[in-house]
Amino acid sequence: MRWTPHATVATIVEDNGRFLFVEEHSPTLNRLVINQPAGHLEANESFTEAARRETLEETGWHVEPEALLGMYVYKAPGNGTVYHRFTFIARAISEQPDAELDTGIERALWLTYDELIARKGDLRSPTVLQCLDDYLKGQRYPLNFIHD
Repeated sequence: MRWTPHATVATIVEDNGRFLFVEEHSPTLNRLVINQPAGHLEANESFTEAARRETLEETGWHVEPEALLGMYVYKAPGNGTVYHRFTFIARAISEQPDAELDTGIERALWLTYDELIARKGDLRSPTVLQCLDDYLKGQRYPLNFIHD
């Protein structure tokens, strides 16, 4: 049997102390959850291209990745799927208000850290908070760390 991890990207986007998140339907949990804008890489796509695309598709925001926050491994307890997540720190450039969001995304929302903590039970996974905590600690790696 061949094991295949899922390569994903996510973005941390901050604006005046608020962070960009998505409220999305989780089929495995069968409820709405909060996540950073995130998703799978597509064929022949670089990690930074995927981060730009996924953020736009899930939030309607154009962003520019400025640093790599880190690489995270998460095994979903419900189905055992392993995700290898490259999380980027990105700058918000502009909103596309008429953007049609991906299927399953209810809405984009901006939350402060305290507002996110108040909804800790709604997080898609512990990785959501771990990434935000790492960002707030100042963890950053240059984008040239990745060779696409």
